[in-house]
Amino acid sequence: MPHGCDTAIFLTCASRPVRAALCKPPENLIPKGMLLQIAQLGQPVLWQKTTEVLVDEIGAPAFQQLLRDMLETLREAQGAGLAAPQVFLSRRVFLAVIEPPSGEDASPPIEVFINPRIVAQSVDVSESWEGCLSFPELLVKVARPRAVRIEYLNAYVEPAALELREFPARVVQHELDHLDGILTIDRAVSSRHIIKASEIDTVRDAESSHV
Repeated sequence: MPHGCDTAIFLTCASRPVRAALCKPPENLIPKGMLLQIAQLGQPVLWQKTTEVLVDEIGAPAFQQLLRDMLETLREAQGAGLAAPQVFLSRRVFLAVIEPPSGEDASPPIEVFINPRIVAQSVDVSESWEGCLSFPELLVKVARPRAVRIEYLNAYVEPAALELREFPARVVQHELDHLDGILTIDRAVSSRHIIKASEIDTVRDAESSHV
């Protein structure tokens, strides 16, 4: 199973794009970037609240290169999402998988979220074990709304919005937390909700036996 910002990157998700073209990787992100170092648990940047990206910055070569580098880093790590603080940059941008891959050997489509904000969320909440590229050896059980509507700017500096459910909704909430300096361990109800990733099958078997 790939390590990433959740434990099931290939789960079928029920997402409804508000704009049909947003789920494919932006064409200007196709060229390969370089791999970035991923900040690990203990780095102060992970607990810092980020600052917004100026609209004039988005189209600049330096920012577009950052997006390419983040995309390459995320794909190499086989994660579900990557936020700027995880590459030591305290800015409000993250990349996230919002649809399953089109085939067994295909890469899942990744969307760029700049200055994102959740404008609506469901009352219905679910719990799930989440991983994180900043501490891949751990999984944390986190309760989150099952559905959200998120508004943001995409890599083309266009206003965009998505309504997401289940797994992709969880991914964008996880990444948005990173932009606010919140980690999954900060949301753990107790230490029993933090486990070694290697023990997830044992934990799930125990949970099933108590249902």
